[in-house]
Amino acid sequence: MNTIAERYVALVLALGQHDADYVDAYYGPPAWKATATSPKKSLDAIASEAAALSASLAREPEPAAEMERLRLLYVRRQLAALSARVRMLNGERLSFDEESRALYDAVAPTEPDSHFQAVLDRLAARFPGGPPLVERYEQYRRGFVIPRDRLDRVFQRAIEAGRERTLRHVSLPRDEQFTVEYVTNKSWSGYNWYQGGYRSLIQVNTDLPIYIDRAIDLACHEGYPGHHVYNALLEKHLVRDRGWMEFTVYALFSPQSLIAEGTANFGIEVAFPGRERVEFEETVLFPEAGLDPDRAADYYEVQGLVDQLAYAGNEAARRYINREIDAAQATAWLERHALMAHDRAAQRVRFFDQYRSYVINYNLGKDMVRRYIESRGGTADDPAKRWEEFERLLSSPRLPADLE
Repeated sequence: MNTIAERYVALVLALGQHDADYVDAYYGPPAWKATATSPKKSLDAIASEAAALSASLAREPEPAAEMERLRLLYVRRQLAALSARVRMLNGERLSFDEESRALYDAVAPTEPDSHFQAVLDRLAARFPGGPPLVERYEQYRRGFVIPRDRLDRVFQRAIEAGRERTLRHVSLPRDEQFTVEYVTNKSWSGYNWYQGGYRSLIQVNTDLPIYIDRAIDLACHEGYPGHHVYNALLEKHLVRDRGWMEFTVYALFSPQSLIAEGTANFGIEVAFPGRERVEFEETVLFPEAGLDPDRAADYYEVQGLVDQLAYAGNEAARRYINREIDAAQATAWLERHALMAHDRAAQRVRFFDQYRSYVINYNLGKDMVRRYIESRGGTADDPAKRWEEFERLLSSPRLPADLE
């Protein structure tokens, strides 16, 4: 398997020469990267090598030990997704659902417009008036924007709290850490660039106003107990302790991303469950941002309703990728059904252009991770067990099919 792992890493790095977004992280031997990328392999050569490696994997007997078995299945599924990405780059067109199945080993449910309309009707009653609901909602939200001059201190307080809560339950490498940068002109709101050595660079996009709820969301999703913790635990338990070098590379368009994004999103409520989050916001983040803490409970009650629109982004992306609607129509659909202001909806469509069906990893991934952990006893009523199962998932090579 170690030889197969090295060949897999080389293929991911080679494909990264054709797809700038494909290699999300690499911290393996520099010589491997130099060999894999020079000279540049053609897509046809990568496809041929991937097929040969898949054949080698098919001949590997399934190990008896669970972790060894998971490792074999992991490389098989990741390699299948790589082959699908090669076909896409070679011009093969897949529908939204075909693509998500091929790349992420999952298909999001299809929701009718009526599903979202029922939620929108409840919100409309909350914000009565004449203008479109998205405008009424945005007018309400303006009172919860973090001022630019307070942004970093608010994020730092959220990060400190997320780390402290994570360390109560998860053993992290002693020298893990990350830095935060504020950037512009991106299609995403935040990004974790894992750099190996238990280090991350987290970037926060400030193109659009950042609302108070995004402080904990981004601090947990990108940092603790999300992407930074996930990558650090994989490096510690799989790369350093076991020598599984396939985990030194992260292929973005692969089943691993559903686990990465799903655990990062579910990790928010693992770290800040229910009323605990509102209490922390009231006593710490709202005052730090200069916002009225007496409005925190109402704000999160509204956000609880808006969160029920989470799959609206999938529907817009599905219709857009399937060419049923164009960019302007996708933007309008997000304004109408996801309550996104025009600029934010347009930014989201740019995300669809860049990452396509990747959007399912956030909401479907979160739901799949929640069901998996709760099925193993990690319910909200047993937070210690929830953290235990969450850490076990973060430290293992499980993929979407393993969550079923």
